[in-house]
Amino acid sequence: AVATELVRQLQIAGMPEGLVQIACTPDDHVGEHLITHADVDLVMLTGSYETAALFAGWRPDLALLAETSGKNAMVITQAADVDQAIKDLVRSAFGHAGQKCSAASLAIIDAPLYDDPAFHVRLADAVTSLRVGDATDLSTMMGPLIEEPSDRLRRALTTLEPREAWLVEPRLLDAERHLWSPGVRTTVAPGSWFHLTECFGPVLGLMRACDLDTAIEWQNQVPYGLTGGIHSLDPAEIEHWLGEVQVGNAYVNRHITGAVVRRQPFGGWKRSSIGAGAKPGGPGHLHSYGTWTTSLPAAALTLRTQFERVWGERFAVGHDVSALRGEANVMRHRPLDHVILRAVDAEDPLLSIALMAADVAGVPVSVSLAGSEDDAALASRLRQGSDGQATRLRLLAPTSDAVRAAAFDAGVAVDPTPVTSEPSIELGRWVLEQSVSRTMHRHGRLQRR
Repeated sequence: AVATELVRQLQIAGMPEGLVQIACTPDDHVGEHLITHADVDLVMLTGSYETAALFAGWRPDLALLAETSGKNAMVITQAADVDQAIKDLVRSAFGHAGQKCSAASLAIIDAPLYDDPAFHVRLADAVTSLRVGDATDLSTMMGPLIEEPSDRLRRALTTLEPREAWLVEPRLLDAERHLWSPGVRTTVAPGSWFHLTECFGPVLGLMRACDLDTAIEWQNQVPYGLTGGIHSLDPAEIEHWLGEVQVGNAYVNRHITGAVVRRQPFGGWKRSSIGAGAKPGGPGHLHSYGTWTTSLPAAALTLRTQFERVWGERFAVGHDVSALRGEANVMRHRPLDHVILRAVDAEDPLLSIALMAADVAGVPVSVSLAGSEDDAALASRLRQGSDGQATRLRLLAPTSDAVRAAAFDAGVAVDPTPVTSEPSIELGRWVLEQSVSRTMHRHGRLQRR
């Protein structure tokens, strides 16, 4: 219904008829025909990781840019403003009944705070105070599920793992199984089913961490990296967390949902993001829709100087274009851990530009030449994970569906975009984008930046 109204408004605004169309299809042969059609150049997806895998299985060479699942955690240390932390945690976990990919599904709590019975009482009071009901009732604070719970969500709402207990047990409130009260599970163990599984509903799990490093380790352990938060008034704790957390959107002393275009460009790392596109709502997003080619420059030294200048001005420093007084919103870039460059031969002039860009960005690279490593060998290497922390496969040469499928299964993003000598475009291919949003006031009093 929302998409239909959006298309109608575009037509009212003068969009040429047929330029934007809406087609609602199930994920069967009809949807497969649409996704795999030869005239479809690019698919932008917001949905689950499983849906992205389905599309990639239908057509391995598909240009797919997807914002997918999340298993998001908020770290709360004993240096937090506890009242504010509980308020933001409840909002993050149960807004929209937890049906946001950015919703908080875990709270990883510093041991002294976790062991304080008063913390559990205050959290339980906040959760049980939520008024659950029909979305058309203006007194409702948490509405219904969009459909009957999936198998994973049903398990999360009804079944505890060993040693877990209910701080607040969820209750089914209607015959259609759409309306559930919120639930809070305690003593969630690291590596357990609920720790690592996205459930997409109104269930929050609590974990007890002996220190901040353990909390960060558990936060990063999940296969996704969409959003994450920390509540602490200790600047050293905050900076340490920001240096280690593996999420595309990092939030400090605030809730972890409700990203705003430009202010907090949205998109994750790891299995929360498919493809090599830039964050929606950010400065590089529209570049993802184009194919950028290049003319080979004559002076390599001049080109490197240009790349180094753009790297220093745009990518090596954070930018807060919104410049709010009460909230810092910094867009920053983190060099990729490792990239495999697939080229036809070592004499390819575009290979030298790619290697130069990687060097400027500080990204380790391994080169795979088609003449010495065929597609079958490369696919096998990707499946075995012998490249360690490889996060991207950059294609300068045609490759087989088997290589693309192996990369997807290994969690390695495939970037088939041509190499370009334009620094602002090319350098964006060698980084992960991260939005850091930080509340800069307490009770209306501004803090130092």
